[in-house]
Amino acid sequence: MNDALSLIIVSGLSGSGKTVALHALEDLGYYCVDNLPGRLLPELAREVRSQPERYPRVAIGIDARSGPEGLERLPALLEDLPGDAGFRLLYLDTDRKVLIRRYSETRRRHPLGELGGLETAIEAEQELLEPIRKKADWIIDTSESNLHQLRRQIWRTIGVTRNVQVQSVVLESFAFKRGVPRDVDMVFDARCLPNPHWQPGLRAHTGLEANVQAYLEQHDIVEDFFGDIRAFIERWLPALAEDQRSLVTIAIGCTGGQHRSVYLVERLGQALREGGLQVLVSHRELEQ
Repeated sequence: MNDALSLIIVSGLSGSGKTVALHALEDLGYYCVDNLPGRLLPELAREVRSQPERYPRVAIGIDARSGPEGLERLPALLEDLPGDAGFRLLYLDTDRKVLIRRYSETRRRHPLGELGGLETAIEAEQELLEPIRKKADWIIDTSESNLHQLRRQIWRTIGVTRNVQVQSVVLESFAFKRGVPRDVDMVFDARCLPNPHWQPGLRAHTGLEANVQAYLEQHDIVEDFFGDIRAFIERWLPALAEDQRSLVTIAIGCTGGQHRSVYLVERLGQALREGGLQVLVSHRELEQ
């Protein structure tokens, strides 16, 4: 990571996914601080900059839990940060109707609930955070994202650097019957391979398990398919790096997203790690 991304401040509407964002940043090697009182921000920024070896990457979450007064003071606090803080501001936004539905489903209390009903609290928070939103370097609308999609979007957004190398590869298995994942760079279709779903005793298992792996590995076509995918990716990663891409997202799909795609993603992830790449693996259907 370059210095410009050594300190990231994460803010946004309550219920928009800030906790998920911080977890995703943690996976990228960030030291994460959630629900920091705003008045402590300048001091923490100075601490981070004074000890770059100890805190090479830090992400700080600040939101409505600090109260209306804290939100009102946040724009001024950002202005007061040290000139060499080198921070970026990530803002998570969500449609109001979606927020209402999320709160109704979880039955959680809004941090500004003392101001009135849920709609009143959301409207007040939007007004308080509007100056922060205008200062944001990145704005991500999470209205149509589940937590796995948001994690991938965070990885893609924050993963951009000036280093001419691919630093991370995100591998995701999926089921074609549930649709192709959004915002992926490459998609491979494994539906041409033998399907363990039709084998007695394998249907209830997944590509993470040894019996399914053994079944797939006995077929030459599976070995050829894996070898071709690996060769293609390793062949084109340098070209993507020249295009100043630090993160590449690759999706492998099969019919149900349980066996073939899961197996290939796991095996490909191991091979790329052995090649020195940082690999993040996600199995969309297994994580539902």
